[in-house]
Amino acid sequence: MADLLRLLLRVAEKAANVARVCRQEAQLFQLLVQEKTGDDKNKKFVQDFKTLADVVIQEMIRHDVGAQFPEMADFIHGEESNKFENGLGESVTVTVCGTEQETAALLATVLDGDHLAASLLARAIHQDPATINANTDGLKVPLSPSELGIWIDPIDATSQYIEGREEVLEEGHLSPSGLHCALVLIGVYLRSTGEPVMGVINQPFNHKIPEGGGWSGRHFWGVSYGNVNVCSESLPAVGSGGRLSVVLSSSEKQVVKEALTSLCGPDRLMYASGAGYKILCVIQGLADVYVLSEGSTFKWDSCAPHALLRALGGGVVDLHKSLQSSSKAQDRQTELTYHQPYTECKGANRWANHGGLVAYRDCSHLCSVTGALRGKL
Repeated sequence: MADLLRLLLRVAEKAANVARVCRQEAQLFQLLVQEKTGDDKNKKFVQDFKTLADVVIQEMIRHDVGAQFPEMADFIHGEESNKFENGLGESVTVTVCGTEQETAALLATVLDGDHLAASLLARAIHQDPATINANTDGLKVPLSPSELGIWIDPIDATSQYIEGREEVLEEGHLSPSGLHCALVLIGVYLRSTGEPVMGVINQPFNHKIPEGGGWSGRHFWGVSYGNVNVCSESLPAVGSGGRLSVVLSSSEKQVVKEALTSLCGPDRLMYASGAGYKILCVIQGLADVYVLSEGSTFKWDSCAPHALLRALGGGVVDLHKSLQSSSKAQDRQTELTYHQPYTECKGANRWANHGGLVAYRDCSHLCSVTGALRGKL
């Protein structure tokens, strides 16, 4: 498992490099921002370029993990299909090839012959990242790769990534929107039970480098299985908080906002972009709880950060199941799992977290929130 964790940290950093290159290289950046400002005739293609960046990252992770752990290759899932249609109506299956040149040639067919953009992307895909320093030595978990599956969200918080607003992050403060909300999420789950056992989060745009205007990222990781609970983040000091703080989406239902305002006060309700980023805020102790009443997140959004929260003694539960549960052990009975689709739904909705969710570090906070919302939804 230590080998798998080291590999996921490395491929997440490669993915972060691709995300940064797409914003830093003029030829690629143009393709990204046309979605915002271009004529109608460009909109489909440019939306597809963002999808292509997602697919490229997803397939790169699939390629690298499958190469080292072939027994996992058929159980690596992502948000995007790798079947692509270019401007000529030709169907292209995007994969990572054996060499940079072969990958560039394939990408050029998707990008309607834009060889410069294709070669820039291919270079980022095949480039080895800087060494990731993570103290994984001695990490022993009694699981085999053949028992595991992976969920990938290549670039979570798409709109923040494309809009590209730069914010200076203040230590200990939640910053509601901006490039830092865009995350690479890689979650590992046990195929037999669906429980999340390992998560890697990479924040590609954590810190702006003054010289040259580039960005450096930050990574977070956690492992939780049986008696093993290890996380790159530590729990906040006991008694360091006052009243409960909750992070929400700005589009959350009014009834939820009102119930939680009564619970913790208006000054302790915060808003932020990106499901992954909001759960990361809970992991970092910038908020105590993240509440979402809608079924608008998916397994690829929650799997990675869920594993980190479990390693810290918390979790992510299905909100609606929790509100219906009378059991004191509701947190374990209603926790999200990652191995079974909703068969009555189609497409991506098969993997939605339909009952909404609550992400928490402390079980007492979960009880407070469900108590405040019971009978309101």
